[in-house]
Amino acid sequence: MKRILKNNLKIMENQNLSQECCPKFEPAKWDGKTFVWENKPFIKETLPTFFHLPFPPTIGKKITKLCDASQRAQTMGDDPAEVLILFRDPSAFKSEIYLSVTGPVPEVENVNLSGTFIAKVFAGGYNAVPKFIKEMNVYLAAQGKTAKDYYIHYAYCPKCAKKYGNNYMILFARV
Repeated sequence: MKRILKNNLKIMENQNLSQECCPKFEPAKWDGKTFVWENKPFIKETLPTFFHLPFPPTIGKKITKLCDASQRAQTMGDDPAEVLILFRDPSAFKSEIYLSVTGPVPEVENVNLSGTFIAKVFAGGYNAVPKFIKEMNVYLAAQGKTAKDYYIHYAYCPKCAKKYGNNYMILFARV
């Protein structure tokens, strides 16, 4: 298992770093902000994980499938910096991917998210997510709130994180 993950990471690191695929991330736009979503449209995919670790090629295939479906339906939105790809892990062996869209998309699962979401930006490796969730819980407690659920938006793919020199993520806590 470890060998497969190392090989997948090595493949991703060797990809062309000059190609632009992730838009430049602006942390101030998201950090410490509260968002109230009323039936915000997303399309959804699931993927298997092994103790919360997905296989990188699987992530790319699922995201590509969602993006292609959204582009065919012309529901991607005009500003790439506004498009959210959210990850939620309902269990150690299953992850959900949500892509924000502007309307219904045929042939994929359409869902709507509603609620109040507090966002906080963190920078660090994917393995630091449990630490960031603890920090977020302290941040929320200081406001008298608790998270009912977490969604994570990774601002950059691994190659763009290397290119930009930061691995930003937004934790969205549904309160």
